[in-house]
Amino acid sequence: MFRFFENLVDPYCDYPETDRPPTRLWPFMREYARPFTRVFWVTAILSVIVAAVEIGLISYMGRVVDILSGTPAEVWESHGIELILMAIFILLVRPVLQLLDVLLLNNTILPNFGTLIRWRAHKHVLRQSVGWFENDFAGRIANRIMQTPPAAGEVVFQVFDAITFALAYLIGAAFLLWSADPRLLIPLLFWFALYGLLIKWTVKRVGPASQAASDARSTVTGRVVDSYSNIHSVKMFAHHDRELEYAKDAIENTRRTFQTEMRIYTIMDGALVALNGLLIVGVVGWGIALWMQGVASVGVVAAATALTLRLNAMTGWIMWALTTFFRQLGVVAEGMETIAQPIDLVDGKGAKALRLTAGEIRFDGVSHHYGRGAGGLDRLQLTIRPGEKVGLIGRSGAGKSTLVKLLLRFYDSEGGRILIDGQDLTEVTQDSLRQNIGMVQQDSSLLHRSIRDNLLYGRPEASELEMIAAARKAHAHDFIMDLEDPQGRRGYDAHVGERGVKLSGGQRQRVTLARVILKDAPILLLDEATSALDSEVEAAIQETLYGMMEGKTVIAIAHRLSTIAQMDRILVLDEGKIAEEGSHEALLAAGGLYAQFWARQSGGFLNTEAAE
Repeated sequence: MFRFFENLVDPYCDYPETDRPPTRLWPFMREYARPFTRVFWVTAILSVIVAAVEIGLISYMGRVVDILSGTPAEVWESHGIELILMAIFILLVRPVLQLLDVLLLNNTILPNFGTLIRWRAHKHVLRQSVGWFENDFAGRIANRIMQTPPAAGEVVFQVFDAITFALAYLIGAAFLLWSADPRLLIPLLFWFALYGLLIKWTVKRVGPASQAASDARSTVTGRVVDSYSNIHSVKMFAHHDRELEYAKDAIENTRRTFQTEMRIYTIMDGALVALNGLLIVGVVGWGIALWMQGVASVGVVAAATALTLRLNAMTGWIMWALTTFFRQLGVVAEGMETIAQPIDLVDGKGAKALRLTAGEIRFDGVSHHYGRGAGGLDRLQLTIRPGEKVGLIGRSGAGKSTLVKLLLRFYDSEGGRILIDGQDLTEVTQDSLRQNIGMVQQDSSLLHRSIRDNLLYGRPEASELEMIAAARKAHAHDFIMDLEDPQGRRGYDAHVGERGVKLSGGQRQRVTLARVILKDAPILLLDEATSALDSEVEAAIQETLYGMMEGKTVIAIAHRLSTIAQMDRILVLDEGKIAEEGSHEALLAAGGLYAQFWARQSGGFLNTEAAE
């Protein structure tokens, strides 16, 4: 039974992806709710039926009071079958109706609706560009991905569990009082008008207050995760107190926003108690007055009293449900600031897979300044021939990293074109582009997974023997076999910790090298590929690197000039342009910037600041 209801909606069903999701709240919710349309209708109808049954029971209790005015024998003879049928209804039919309602809510909607939103939101966010992620806290992004789905689920739950039920109940209550005596409606309607004003006052304030509180919580998460992710720097600079103060500002802001939110609820609760007192005195008092005038039976007074006391108990729940509804809407609205952001860096219309035939790379008048008008690249003209090995050097900010990021299409250039084998990067798919490029970065962070998972990231279909061979070439196999994590996993099954923190810098670099060796892409980018290695290991790996370069188009960024001295051509970037180019010997003979860098090296590293 549970499995049937749990599988009524597939949260991973296919759907038309869009680069620009709805940015308004209700269209956003409606888009995610499409697979649940039929389930929502059935649940709403069941919720109304359940409310009608509850009203009917209260009305029937009033009838029972009137029936019992006769002797037991008369009551049984006249109404025995009726009472038995009602008992059967209460024992069998009513539980089935409520069970179906609860099964749809608890087992079909709640688990699947939140899962669907989390899955699609994560899928959407993963498609965002590197630049998009660089503009926000990873912790805040993750927090919004995690807190928005349960909030949206709570919104839906309150709609069917409370709001639909409550509306049906109030309409049924009004009908019941009208059928008993129309005059009983007067205090109910007067109370309902004041109750509506209280709801309006509360809802108007609770949504913005909730969104502010949710945003404050996300900021706390972002700051805390930022501290934890950089714990080495925190400890190294002994800035424990500074980090506490940094977090305290956000935590205190969260406390203030939460206090504002709670004040609204306190005022609401106090006003609600007073209103409910007015409801009880008004309806029950009027019912007694009608009975004293002989125009209402004891059963009518009993039904009106039961109904009023039930409403008294329900109003707090309804108000809380409504405030929860709008509070969770505030959380969803805050989450939409991340989830509903458009994807600006997308594959071009009709983009095709990159066809890499030779490996020629051409930068045709490429400019990119990150929207600042300075820095980055400035009208760069460069052609790298198929199979050519190019070294790239320059001062910090000269444009080296920008060149690499544009080639990987982490950003779209602000001007000019980049072509590989004559194909504009904006006209090929991003996945096919990056599948043809292998890169070893200076910051060799790893996934918090096993060594095997990290290595196979380069080529998931590789065999175990191919993976181990790549690790051996990167001089990583021996230390990998000695690894053991706290859970007792050893060797290639050992987990490396967040960003590979359980490995040394040199070990991380060698795993990264092995991953790129395994990928065996025709274009190779090296950004300080051996910077974290000691001299002995570097000397051994240099031979492997030169072997990797055979038959590939290579761009190598280095501050240690000895690592690129054997390249076919060396480019010196300065202020986003090529200031010098040529072989190592030719550039030394020219006596320009490269010769100055070479002369000012210390221990084989480029001292660009001194040259500057």
